[in-house]
Amino acid sequence: MPITMTSQKNIFLIGLMGTGKTTVGRHLARKLKMEFIDSDREIEERTGVDIPLIFEKEGESGFRKREATIIDELTQKKNIILATGGGAILSSENRNHLINRGTVFYLKSNLETLVARTSKNKNRPLLHADEPVEVTLQRLLTQREPLYEEVADFTIASANNSIHNVIHAIIKFL
Repeated sequence: MPITMTSQKNIFLIGLMGTGKTTVGRHLARKLKMEFIDSDREIEERTGVDIPLIFEKEGESGFRKREATIIDELTQKKNIILATGGGAILSSENRNHLINRGTVFYLKSNLETLVARTSKNKNRPLLHADEPVEVTLQRLLTQREPLYEEVADFTIASANNSIHNVIHAIIKFL
């Protein structure tokens, strides 16, 4: 039986790439009868190109400008579940929007799981550097984890948890 929330407010999912934000967001949206939006997919739909091409043509800074515009717009909607890109929290403006416009859940994972989930994915431009995927992910995790924790209302371990358990923890917190 679907659960409906009284006085629903936005739910924002943050975390490094590969933590399960999109998968959890889709399932949670179905369960709560809310709209699900993935900020990276929204950028791709609006530009008509994929994220790697945006990185190639505009660099990471060009992508982050687009991302900030989308995060500002989407966080103003009502009753949505938003899965953000892993680097969305790098912008203080994005962090403020997330904190002030909804409940933020940090999906946290260990390095081993992140490597297994992301190493074969060609749609992750930050992983196509000259260094091994493990080194890149560890660097990103070290840089971003304090920001994820600063923004999060609640942190959930997603590495060894089933989707059902993650969703249950979110609903219980709400």
